[in-house]
This record gives sequence, structure tokens and C-alpha cells, in this order.
Amino acid sequence: MDLVPFVGEPLALDLVNTHPLTASGRVDLIANGEGLAAWLKLEQARFPDAAFDGIGATSAADVEPVLAVRAHMTSAIAHVMSGQPVPAADIEGLNVAMRAAPLVRHLDWSDPPRLVSERLAAPVIQLAGFLAEDAAALLAHPDAGLIRKCEAEDCVMLFVGNNARRRWCSAARCGNRVRVSRYYQRSKSS
Repeated sequence: MDLVPFVGEPLALDLVNTHPLTASGRVDLIANGEGLAAWLKLEQARFPDAAFDGIGATSAADVEPVLAVRAHMTSAIAHVMSGQPVPAADIEGLNVAMRAAPLVRHLDWSDPPRLVSERLAAPVIQLAGFLAEDAAALLAHPDAGLIRKCEAEDCVMLFVGNNARRRWCSAARCGNRVRVSRYYQRSKSS
């Protein structure tokens, strides 16, 4: 069975959610260039135009900067969710990723003239910087306090609980399974 990453939450949470729990244990959906490219395709509307084309050709070692950002964000979110301060090492890890791919602007004197922003680094380093910036923005936003874990027993997905009644990462993904299980348990005991 091919796992499809859970997307639709803030990008930083979607990144954390690329490491789901399955019946056989945790699975890393972006452990290599092919997996990362597939995830980028699902998220393509959220990235600057064609900014990360060609990432699918990278090796597993080349994906390491993105995995490091994910690890720092995973730890930071766990601390925020438990009401603890975010470790300085996670803050510094996100800052290092952003500094490794500085955002610079220049004037493009085409018709019409425009101000262009670009990151100066290799594509995977640019991606890690972009994701670290998104993670930092989420951690600094009041929504960070609304991050929750899906209440389905076998799910580890995270989401922003803007709606107080939302309990699952997805009504179709986990909510339906939980409701069916409850129905089965009730009908079994009747």
C-alpha cells in the first residue's frame, strides 16, 4: 500500500506529518529524493514558482537538510504542545537552515520592472531554508498554541485546531474509522 502524505495544514505541520505511524511502525515519506519530490508535487501551490524543480534527483544524503528542519520542528511542536519552552537547539537549528539560504532581492528591469526575491543556495538548501522560515512563522504565530494530535488511537498526525470541535486530522481519514469502530462495538454488544 502506498502511503499518501497528509497535506492541507500549515506547511510546517505537513512536513512533520511526513513521518506517520503505520501498523508496522513509523514510515519516512521523504527519506530520499524521490519521496521528497512526490511530497513537493503535492504541496507545489505553496512554493515559489518552480523553485525546487529537480530535487527528485537528489540522494538520501542530499535530503538531510530538510530532514533536519523536520526534526527541529517536530521537537519544537512537541514542546509547545506540552506547554514547555522550545529548546534552544531547535530554535538554532531552524535559524541555521534559514541563514544557509539567505533571501536576497534584486531589481529585474524587464517589462514591467519588478523586484525579485531569491534564495542563494543549492535547491535542497533553499528548500530547507524555506521550510525553516515557514516553521518559524508558525511557532511565532498564536496558532502554535492550537496545534493538536489527532485523537484516533493509531494516528500521530498533527493539525491546527481552529475549530474547538475538530478531533481528527481528517474526518475522512481517521474520523470515519473511529465512528465505524464505535458503531461496530455498539452493535457487537447488543
